[in-house]
Amino acid sequence: MYPLKFEDILRPMIWGGEEISRFKQLPEVHPGIGESWEISQVGDRISVVSEGEDKGKTITELIKRDGANLLGKHVAARYADKFPLLIKFIDAHDNLSIQVHPNDELAMARHNSFGKTEMWYVIDAKPGAGLYSGFSKQITPAEYVERIKNNTITDVLQFHEVKSGDVFFLPAGRIHAICEGILIAEIQQSSDITYRIYDYDRRDAQGNARELHIEQSIDAVDFKMYDNLRTDYAAKNNDAVGLVKCPYFETNLIEVDKSVKRSVSGHDSFVIYMCMGGKVRLTDNNGYTISLHQGQTALIPATLSWVTIEAETSAKLLECYIPE
Repeated sequence: MYPLKFEDILRPMIWGGEEISRFKQLPEVHPGIGESWEISQVGDRISVVSEGEDKGKTITELIKRDGANLLGKHVAARYADKFPLLIKFIDAHDNLSIQVHPNDELAMARHNSFGKTEMWYVIDAKPGAGLYSGFSKQITPAEYVERIKNNTITDVLQFHEVKSGDVFFLPAGRIHAICEGILIAEIQQSSDITYRIYDYDRRDAQGNARELHIEQSIDAVDFKMYDNLRTDYAAKNNDAVGLVKCPYFETNLIEVDKSVKRSVSGHDSFVIYMCMGGKVRLTDNNGYTISLHQGQTALIPATLSWVTIEAETSAKLLECYIPE
């Protein structure tokens, strides 16, 4: 087994733009792309290996063939033949809808799906750009419904102006939205269940409004008040700093300008690297090497012992795995 890269799954969205094409250094610009699904086993959007002897195989085929050697023993025991994460880049050329995601219990009961806890890493943001996360005042479910109907729901949401490097953790139930002018990396549970609450009365090319899920969302929303929803951290050169640790994933930031060795076997989990900037080479303990530049993602199978990250230029990577 060896470090894996996958074909891009580019998704046009009503709010998408051209930044993903530029950021990923694609050979041509694809207008209107809102998301690039980097590693997915959600619905019919299944990732396909792009390099090496497994080129053309799907992640589903790899899990069926390699099981715990790919996923890790505790991951395979917990998720069987399911890949537990969905890895994305998102370009908010326009505002995304105000939305919320159900937890595992609600998602399984209603949709036979995992819930959707996620995190955001802000790659780039235009001056003044921001996002919504959490409530700015305590409200009741009845007021929540009334504010959606009279278009004032954003008046009671926390707006966070953002810059490159900002991190937000979004457990299932937290109301949120990415606003225009932001490019982010998103790590989330393997789910595409979204309850759309408010969409700025937008219309598609046929003049139709997108469906809202107001009644469904009430049971999913966490109405508690929280302070400081932005994650505080201090970056370390050529070392990992923790960003998020939750039952579904653990994520670190690694900034490198030389060679750094990282354990894989110590996690008993696959490890994912998303390149936020720069260019590196990843070499496993068997000597197999892949190149990873800005906007690319790699999956390191759990059966490998370690991987060396060698900076070709100064680079930033998100490192993610499933904690025991």
